[in-house]
Amino acid sequence: MSETVAVTGAAGFIGRWVVAELLDRGHTVYGLDDFSNGSERNIEEFRDNEAFHINEGDVRSRSDISQLFEHGVDKCVHLAAEIDVQESLEDPEAHFESNVIGTQNVLEVCRRTNTRLGLVGTCMVYDMTDSKVGINETHPTKPASPYAGSKLAAEDLAEGYSHGYDLPITILRPFNTYGPYQKTGMAGGVVSIFTSRDIRGDALKIFGDGTQTRDLLYATDCARFIVEGTFSDETIGEVINAGTGTDVSINELAELIATDGTEITHVEHHHPQSEVQKLLCDPSKANEILDWEPEVTLEEGVSRLRKWLREREDMSG
Repeated sequence: MSETVAVTGAAGFIGRWVVAELLDRGHTVYGLDDFSNGSERNIEEFRDNEAFHINEGDVRSRSDISQLFEHGVDKCVHLAAEIDVQESLEDPEAHFESNVIGTQNVLEVCRRTNTRLGLVGTCMVYDMTDSKVGINETHPTKPASPYAGSKLAAEDLAEGYSHGYDLPITILRPFNTYGPYQKTGMAGGVVSIFTSRDIRGDALKIFGDGTQTRDLLYATDCARFIVEGTFSDETIGEVINAGTGTDVSINELAELIATDGTEITHVEHHHPQSEVQKLLCDPSKANEILDWEPEVTLEEGVSRLRKWLREREDMSG
């Protein structure tokens, strides 16, 4: 059945994949983005799709969100957020305003319209100091930056609305997501940075000793998880993680991505206090409730990303 879905942060990296997934499933999408982090290029291919509409606006403005909901919205996926750990240490207020006040605004409009909400959180809310095994949803939280703190505060607010107003809400926590449309500069993810550097013939620079690990989730798998988690009745009131259940060290990742002639170097970490040594998801709850599991292997994901980056370079070159 076709539904109308509001997506905040629709022009961001994960946002555009969520939009693509929703359109593929035959839904109508009303997106909101202020284009501070998202980009016009990310949503270019949807421009001619009659089922896609984008509003330029800010989640910090309740009237911008209200406008989005004037179209008989059935469900909302809330992705808009400030997401840079280092920037949050330098400008915590911006993260508070977007991530906490922005979420409060979305919650209020959802409450007023009784709209089902999928709130996209982050694995960074978990206590990373003792994660020897895969992190499941009962793992203790311990935000290590204003970014993580603001995201956890947003989740707590949502839980308050869920219990206090019986608002149908699901909190979705994907682990490290990578793929096409992710930024390749320092604000990007390690897979995108390494792949981009390899294509250019630049050295892959590993911060620290490279033994730190990540659970890397491909963008389409992440988008499928977010859409299914938002649409399922079984997930209402739940917190659900998504990852592959396998972690890879940054050294192993560099070896996988580097082609002949590409140098791999180790450099001193520029902010070691925010480095997480082990990040591994236990995705069994998503599998049990949603029958969701990742479909794209790391090798396949890197191959797709490399192809996309090459095509983009050819077009701009």
